This record gives sequence, C-alpha cells and structure tokens, in this order.
Amino acid sequence: MSGFTLESDAFNPGGIIPKKHGYKNGNISPPLRIRGVPENTVSLSLIMDDPDAMGAVGKVWVHWVLWNIPPTVTEFKENSIPSDCLEGKTDFGEIGYGGPAPPDKEHTYIFKLYALDQKLDVDNDSTKKQIEEGMDGHIIAQTKLEGKYAP
Repeated sequence: MSGFTLESDAFNPGGIIPKKHGYKNGNISPPLRIRGVPENTVSLSLIMDDPDAMGAVGKVWVHWVLWNIPPTVTEFKENSIPSDCLEGKTDFGEIGYGGPAPPDKEHTYIFKLYALDQKLDVDNDSTKKQIEEGMDGHIIAQTKLEGKYAP
C-alpha cells in the first residue's frame, strides 16, 4: 500500500500551487496523477481542504469533494474530472472545484485520496461530512498531496 500516491505536474509535494489554480485567479483545477491503486479498490474519493483556515475562519475549509472515481483512473487532466465520478458541495456553496483562497496569509492545501472497497451511495450535492460518513469503515488505503498558496 505504500506505493499508493497522488502527484501533480503543477506543483511539487509541499510546493507552491500556481496562481491560476486559485479561486480568484482562474479557478482551474490542477492536473493530478494517481499511482499504485490497491488491487481490491472499487472506487476512489478525493477531498481537498484547507486546515489553516481554522485560524482565519474558524473551520477547515472544503475546496473540492469527488467520489465514485473509477479505480482505473490514473490522472485528472487540468481543469477536468474523470467521467463517471460525482462532485460535491464546497464551502463556497458551489458544486465542483473551488481553488485556494486564503484570506490572510499563505495556507497549506491538502488533497486527500482514498481507495475504497465500495462505491458511495450519496447524493450529487453531498458535503465532505457526508462523504466521510459514507467512507467510514470502507477505506482500504489513503494518500495525500500538499501544496501551499498565498493571497
């Protein structure tokens, strides 16, 4: 399971996320590459959030929620999502990608990828909380990719 990874051609792990991926600067989702999906995976889920927002807005801010991603998917092209997956509601109140938008200083954004032993039976406009509840007890493996973004 240690070979399960999430990478991006747009930024290195822990590196700076390019401005065009920011909410107010184009809001283009970054390209992502998935490797080493465990054999018994039925679906993948991706959650992007900003734990640094806790200090600025009092909560972890949710930027992107996707689920029922086929386990055969190896990449997300820039500004697109794989077919047959579902997107949920962000803390911007919108469905789909909501790029980094730190209100105060540089924040760290975490893209968390989960390999699941089932597809999730949740509505298309579900929230991170609903996805996490659906994933409970069904996570085979997980990995993450972190990037930084400043206003």
